[in-house]
Amino acid sequence: MRQAERAGPAQGHVYSISPAGRAFSGPPGWQRKYFAGIVFSDVAAGILGAAVALLARFGSLNEHSQIYALGLLALPAVWIAALGLSRAFESRYLFVGTEEYQRVVNAALSLAAAVALVSYGLELPTSRAFVLIALPTAAAVSIGARFAWRKWLHGQRRAGKCMKRVVLVGHESAVAALVVQLRREHYHGLNVVAACLPTEEARGALLEFDTRVRGSFDRIADAVAAERADTVIVLSCPEIDGPALRRLAWKLERSDVDLIVASALVDVAGDRTTIRPVDGLPMLHLDHARLTGVRRWVKNSVDRIGAALLLLALSPLLLGAAFLIRATSPGPAVFKQERIGKDGQPFTIWKFRTMYVDAERRLAQLKHLNESDGVLFKMKDDPRVTRIGKHLRRFSIDEFPQLVNVLRGDMSLVGPRPPLAVEVAAYETDMRRRLVVKPGMTGLWQVSGRSDLPWEEAVRLDLRYVENWTLSLDLVILLRTVTAILRPHGAY
Repeated sequence: MRQAERAGPAQGHVYSISPAGRAFSGPPGWQRKYFAGIVFSDVAAGILGAAVALLARFGSLNEHSQIYALGLLALPAVWIAALGLSRAFESRYLFVGTEEYQRVVNAALSLAAAVALVSYGLELPTSRAFVLIALPTAAAVSIGARFAWRKWLHGQRRAGKCMKRVVLVGHESAVAALVVQLRREHYHGLNVVAACLPTEEARGALLEFDTRVRGSFDRIADAVAAERADTVIVLSCPEIDGPALRRLAWKLERSDVDLIVASALVDVAGDRTTIRPVDGLPMLHLDHARLTGVRRWVKNSVDRIGAALLLLALSPLLLGAAFLIRATSPGPAVFKQERIGKDGQPFTIWKFRTMYVDAERRLAQLKHLNESDGVLFKMKDDPRVTRIGKHLRRFSIDEFPQLVNVLRGDMSLVGPRPPLAVEVAAYETDMRRRLVVKPGMTGLWQVSGRSDLPWEEAVRLDLRYVENWTLSLDLVILLRTVTAILRPHGAY
């Protein structure tokens, strides 16, 4: 089988062409650096967890604590092993999504259970306080470090680095829609370099982009070789059925090319989908999205405890904001408004007032200047916003009084945006799905572009959250909210 060699596009590397026709030279350097970074961070997390537990439990090194001092050496190794068994180092869970963080949590819970069983079975006098401090600390540091590494990667991808070269396969309209989405959501790291269409050439939506068309569906392997791609994404289309997809996988399996099949259930994937055999045939089962029982209790508990702690920590900032609002414009510091909550029930929301008191009356005069493409009214330079209000909105400080709503149970820390009654009246049928959960102070659309997002995209992100809620997803959104506030793009 003939092997060819060609130089890489930028670094001058030498690539060998596999039987499937793609050039590759093993994992890219950025991926090896990323993996080494998270391993180092996890080792440091184990050391820090043991050190914090040792000091918190014993205060200093003495004859009773000397055995636990070995935890400074043992815990990092045990923690890395637990993460490995939980598959927290697999590339499929790294780079994007919440599954990576969930597996870190699973590792901590499994390790705690293992320590408890071994201690009970062998009658070892294990300090429960040491374990209950060390493992949560290690897990928290690992999650924080992995989040920091991911933000570094997203920064690299904003600059066009650390990207995967992608060949899209599907019908032209679907390919064009995905190109738009992937260019907007750069953090996925998928750079579309070519497409394969059933028509062999672009005739419609794809003409607006610089994406090359490399022929029809029987030229996919050639397109991969020509573009030196490392990923193929197949969109849902009738021409590529089970046998055709299987043959494509055979062509790509020896060339280190990732094959991704975009399901029509992309927004309801995850834990809700399982493959179960039915009369020998694998069937994809879709469970209903229900936030009930223990899941609802956990979310409500995290919401109210988190809101109470945040109110306590932010009280000086809240008092200062209230003083500045009253001092710079006439009217109350807090603005009350009726919003629609879970199951369409109205409730009163609290926000810091950022507009002049006659803002509602002046709205009719500004309707023709609406910059939103949906039911919301958005205007970057709204003349109704006060001078101090612009700064409060820039850093989302005007939303902080809603912590009281979370404490009362009207809202959640994370969830869809709480709409006005007039907005709900204009909702289409699918949009009403947002009302099956409590509205939130922050959500997927707020951390994905805020007011700069098209209305349709904002709704899609809210529906994705409703269909795929997990505690780890809430944690990631809260962490991303902090970075979104510090880098306030799209806040107006």
